[in-house]
Amino acid sequence: MHPWLRRAREGAGLLLIMASTLAVAAPSFDPPPTPARPVVDAVHGVKLTDLYRWLEDGKSSEVQVWTKRQHEATLAWLEANAPPVAGLHDELAAYFDRDITQPPFFKKGREFFYRTRKGEEQAKVYTRLDGRELLLFDPIALDPSGKSSVGAFVLNRDASRAAVATYSRGSEITDYRVIDTRTGEQTGPLLPGIEAFHWARDERYAFVTPRTKESIERQEPHRCYRHRLGDDPKNDELLIAMTDAKDWCSVYEPEEAEVTVFETGDFYSNTIRIRPVGSSAEPRTIYTSKQFRASADFRKDRIYFITNDHAPNFKLMAASYGTPEFDRWQVLWPEQETVLDGVDVTSDWLLIRDKKDVLTRVWVHDLAGKRVRDLPLPELGNVSASAYDIDKNVVYATLSTFTAPGRLYQIDGKTLAWSLLWEDKPPLDTSQIESKLVFYPSKDGTRVPMFLSHRKGLKQDGSNPVFLRGYGGFNVGIGPDYVRSWATFINRGGVLANAGIRGGDEYGERWHDAAKFANKQNSFDDFIAAAEWLVREKYTARERLMLGGGSNGGLLIGAMLTQRPDLFTAALCAVPLLDMLRFHKFLIARFWIAEYGDPDKAEDFAYLLRYSPYHNIREGVSFPPTLVTAGEYDSRVDPLHAKKFVAAVQNHVGQLDPFLLYMDFDSGHGYGKAKEQVIRDREYELRFIFSQLKMR
Repeated sequence: MHPWLRRAREGAGLLLIMASTLAVAAPSFDPPPTPARPVVDAVHGVKLTDLYRWLEDGKSSEVQVWTKRQHEATLAWLEANAPPVAGLHDELAAYFDRDITQPPFFKKGREFFYRTRKGEEQAKVYTRLDGRELLLFDPIALDPSGKSSVGAFVLNRDASRAAVATYSRGSEITDYRVIDTRTGEQTGPLLPGIEAFHWARDERYAFVTPRTKESIERQEPHRCYRHRLGDDPKNDELLIAMTDAKDWCSVYEPEEAEVTVFETGDFYSNTIRIRPVGSSAEPRTIYTSKQFRASADFRKDRIYFITNDHAPNFKLMAASYGTPEFDRWQVLWPEQETVLDGVDVTSDWLLIRDKKDVLTRVWVHDLAGKRVRDLPLPELGNVSASAYDIDKNVVYATLSTFTAPGRLYQIDGKTLAWSLLWEDKPPLDTSQIESKLVFYPSKDGTRVPMFLSHRKGLKQDGSNPVFLRGYGGFNVGIGPDYVRSWATFINRGGVLANAGIRGGDEYGERWHDAAKFANKQNSFDDFIAAAEWLVREKYTARERLMLGGGSNGGLLIGAMLTQRPDLFTAALCAVPLLDMLRFHKFLIARFWIAEYGDPDKAEDFAYLLRYSPYHNIREGVSFPPTLVTAGEYDSRVDPLHAKKFVAAVQNHVGQLDPFLLYMDFDSGHGYGKAKEQVIRDREYELRFIFSQLKMR
């Protein structure tokens, strides 16, 4: 018997008593039955019994009927036990269903923007032309159901044309159309099933990466082609053919540099090769690594690189086109104690961003790399995104704060003066909300950051309802971020906690590596410590603490359910990854082997088995009430994870509390939902949260 299994069984008795005591008054939930159909595998010398593998077949009519019945049972339970909250629907509708103009973007003096008007289900693309607004692209005209969205808008060099990507039902499988940006008219035939589109320098061609529902399901490796616009894709020229679906490729021609760039890699390492535009010579390798990565910005006379090559906190380097190989790169910003977060190169300056304790700062350097001074932000917040406009010689920078939505500023490329260009003013009251950054010790003593947002004057008396969320993977970290619809939760007395657990980018590559592969338990331990700290510091009590996370964060919640169900009173588990022994067999998940490991390797299998939520459900332990959400059209995380896990929990011995499956039948990983669907789904989530935390 595995030691981890022995410990689990030894502790199951006490936890069963605790769970049974707490669940006596829990509202009953009678889900539709799920038959167990055992499939036994012998993997690396371990026999595994999978009772619900039949739920992996989402095309099966039996699985589809089961899924709909589960969803219907969930809706019935929510209607009976999570009643409507006074004013909640109106607040959500006022926030989501209103006239919204998103931050503009510019090219060659042209302004473009996305706008959604009240009552419209999706955003449309507009431009300003000769002093007037012009509608360029309307996805609702393509799909009156409102289930199709704009996925990308790729302008050509002079902004006279754009390649527009659309996708349906959140699938992220995109079709491209080329349009004239003065008239909005489509030029040329549809390009279906294209994941990426890059204009070639002559603009008669484009570099494309095909990706269809069928190729994703078959886990076909990436291929990159040169496509002649207007021609049959069957005639495309193959440029790169990867051999493993965990690897990717990309071909593009930068607008300033006279080179064609060929990139390949896995999730965290890459190779960059270049050759002169129009040449058929073998591309020249300027960077290659199986361990590190470099991102390149090809400017007219120089190439700038941000890389973690032997620099976990990243460094900024530069090279000439004459000697572009890695061993000739010049260091402009050496690795420092803080994390390099980004750089914008203007006509006169390098504007370098770093992060200190997850908050960004901006430094001004001359083009040789010498520091000149700092560049104070115009308000308290983080620079969450930036882009340089070479024609105007300005940097567009988005500032994020907790109590105001992102504001778009313009930084003059010479004087470095800030000016406010755009801001959103949503109808949410954040005047009584405050946020702060705190730190807490994890199990091994590691200092972990966490943001708390709550009403002013909060009393730390152990009675506050707290929603603790986390992610902890793929270099995705926390930072100041507008509370959005969470304002409705906070204004009713809730505390929103966001823990910067290991696996993210809060403290560079070391922080990320500390929760990769066999170290994944560190992210779980950090999250457990966050929950314990919130109780210890009297922000809340176990009975008023709820956990939530999505995608990799859904895996986090699955681990919390199987490892520490005693810590919290309920959970929200969204689009989760839960079967860690078979994750790599579905959709695009082979990409994530670089994060989690390969279950086909005995060493990786051993540690994945220790924490895989689907394989660590303990008999006799009732998990807290949990709402598991998934999208039927998810092309990232297959909804089979949610379905199998829900079935296993509902049917294991000792489960007393409701374990609910909420399916989005017209969406995917959470993207591209129609506005009505967004409001409906969010209201159900908040109703569940309010009911479990005893809020009104």
